[in-house]
Amino acid sequence: MINLSDIVKAYDVRGIVPDQLDPEVARALGAAFVTITGVRALAAGRDMRPSGPELLAAFADGATSQGADVVDIGLASTDMLYFASGQLGLAGAMFTASHNPARYNGIKLCLPGAQPVGQDTGLAEVRSLAQDYLATGLPAPADRPGSVTSRDLLADYAGYLRGLVDLSASRPLKVVVDAGNGMAGYTVPAVLGSAVLAPLPLEIDELYFELDGSFPNHEANPLEPANLVDLQRRVVEVGADIGLAFDGDADRCFVVDADGNPVSPSAVTALVAVRELAKAPGSAVIHNLITSKAVPEIIAAHGGRPVRTRVGHSYIKAEMAVTDAVFGGEHSAHYYFRDFWRADTGMLAAMHVLAALGEQDGTLAALTSDYQRYHASGEINSTVADQDAKVAAVRDRFADRTSASDTLDGLTLELADGSWLNVRASNTEPLLRLNVEAPTPTALAAVRDEALAVIRS
Repeated sequence: MINLSDIVKAYDVRGIVPDQLDPEVARALGAAFVTITGVRALAAGRDMRPSGPELLAAFADGATSQGADVVDIGLASTDMLYFASGQLGLAGAMFTASHNPARYNGIKLCLPGAQPVGQDTGLAEVRSLAQDYLATGLPAPADRPGSVTSRDLLADYAGYLRGLVDLSASRPLKVVVDAGNGMAGYTVPAVLGSAVLAPLPLEIDELYFELDGSFPNHEANPLEPANLVDLQRRVVEVGADIGLAFDGDADRCFVVDADGNPVSPSAVTALVAVRELAKAPGSAVIHNLITSKAVPEIIAAHGGRPVRTRVGHSYIKAEMAVTDAVFGGEHSAHYYFRDFWRADTGMLAAMHVLAALGEQDGTLAALTSDYQRYHASGEINSTVADQDAKVAAVRDRFADRTSASDTLDGLTLELADGSWLNVRASNTEPLLRLNVEAPTPTALAAVRDEALAVIRS
């Protein structure tokens, strides 16, 4: 019998199909989700992976057996499922493994209004009950089993996003989009193209728009530099103004400028924050502790209240609710919007960047130059047996140069030369994750190499 602890992670379900995640598991999870949460209706969507239809149908079977109605929205990006949850007031289940390789699939769950379901907000209980169901069988069906209906929300989703960011007055822009054979190949033509709505002043150069869950060109994970190479080359070849790369379920978006240089997610966070603060002056803006320190500097300079959080969407969304933040951004290119039910949407972030670029005559590199003030290492992973001991060793190594420190998420050290570093343990693997930022490339290399020497010794 499958051990669900192996596939039910901190925020969602991820497993190899069919070894770890099959219809029987999906059916048990569907029944358990309805029983634990008490929801009477939910929306369900899926990405382009071949196993999606069967897994969604089995989950719906388990959910309806316990009395919940299911609205099947079919092919969808994850943020389109969040739109369905928010707009229709339904719980949600999105069948996707995001950027994971082709052999994986998974489930992202939410409550009505796109409220997250994680280990601390019901997912652990769902896992435990589903494990019991796998051992003993599903409980007796409800007196009134639920029904499954289908609904196409693509045009509604596109219209809602266009209502949040007006691109109609933009100067003409040439935009290369790398969909990575993922769901952006379905949503970009609807939102940025003319597939369902009036055309915008955007010329979209489509790269890998064919929906193909085997990912024949490259993995749909733009966080890995190797997966941006095709986009970078294409932008330069065709003389585009900007390039966009989405992950498999299109809830994250990465940006490159006209020279093919990546624009850091921290810079995108700062750019979008400035735009959102112009609409809601004085609001809180969330940034996680791995984002560049330029982000809180820029938020404060534009009259906002920077709020620092742990890494992870459940922490971001919870803090947004407490502070009524207008926006939140993470170093991993997840962007959260108050007017999108505090959910993350790569498409809406991309639209803000396009609008900012199209509202002026300069290049994207010039537009974002002030937002990229420091030099960052990116996340560096090391396999470590005793994580606590290594974190303590890093703290001791830099003790004589530390001006401030905290343990909000792992260990963060602010150094006297203006550099900072963070080391934090993975929740699921024997890994330590290191991030370093510094005022100069030389200072960055020195701190990074010294920290890695301690971690990997």
